[in-house]
Amino acid sequence: MAMVQPRNLHHRVWAAHAAIWLFLLVTLCPLVILVLASLQSSDATTDSLIFQHFSLEHWYLALDIPWEHADGSITPSPFPVLVWLWNSVKVAIVSATVIVIFATTGAYAFARLHFPGRRELLAIVTILPMFPPVLALTGIYSLFDQLGYYIVWLGLDSLWSLALAHLGGVILPFLLLMGCLATIDNTPEETAIIAGATPWQVLRYILLPSFAPTLVSAFVLAFLTSMGEFPVASVLLQSIDRLTLPVGLKQHYLQPGHFLWQDFAAAALLFGLPVTVVYLIGQRWLVVGQRVFSVRN
Repeated sequence: MAMVQPRNLHHRVWAAHAAIWLFLLVTLCPLVILVLASLQSSDATTDSLIFQHFSLEHWYLALDIPWEHADGSITPSPFPVLVWLWNSVKVAIVSATVIVIFATTGAYAFARLHFPGRRELLAIVTILPMFPPVLALTGIYSLFDQLGYYIVWLGLDSLWSLALAHLGGVILPFLLLMGCLATIDNTPEETAIIAGATPWQVLRYILLPSFAPTLVSAFVLAFLTSMGEFPVASVLLQSIDRLTLPVGLKQHYLQPGHFLWQDFAAAALLFGLPVTVVYLIGQRWLVVGQRVFSVRN
């Protein structure tokens, strides 16, 4: 039997395609502008969107490689961009790993165990994300300033202090994992407990393989949040070799009257590399986890 299609179906398809292309244009336009700006020479005007002179100068400087000009003069890298990038990656990996551990154990306790004050604590945890970390900057600075007198490596201007401060982002991954646990049937867990398994064994051998995709999602979320965090890092870090990349770009590339747009564009694109790698790795494990979960079901 032939299908009867409306007369305006062709126009709907064209309208849908136009909307998709418009969305892609709006989404990719800033990225294209950054790429073109990073490939322009220093003598190009920064207020022009038209590509003028091709040059890899700013990528050389972002990678800490001196740039030799046509007249023989050499321009060294003005700032340690790779050091800033490595600082951001280290803090993000440490904080995201600890956040996933805390969020997993906390979500299991709230979702499966019953203890006094559970409902009240859960209400407090739900309310806390409504207050941005900027409101606590004064308290965070004072806390680590005093803590540095007793534990030097947890004082101001320390990457360990920044990683510890980023652990405040545990709430969203905790709620994500708790919501996932609420959708998993607890019959295998009860059977394992009757057979003599401890809560830790139940969590490790039964639950963790079941919601591995959600664990990866929580890690990627915590990693991206830590990589792009600026307010707390700008307060705690002071030395130029201890800065993270967002703080370094803001303090040294976007100064009033000294706006290094091409260098900023190259460093910003370099900042996206570890984020993209973590996302691609997480996407791979996410697909594997979904396949394992479907087989288990």
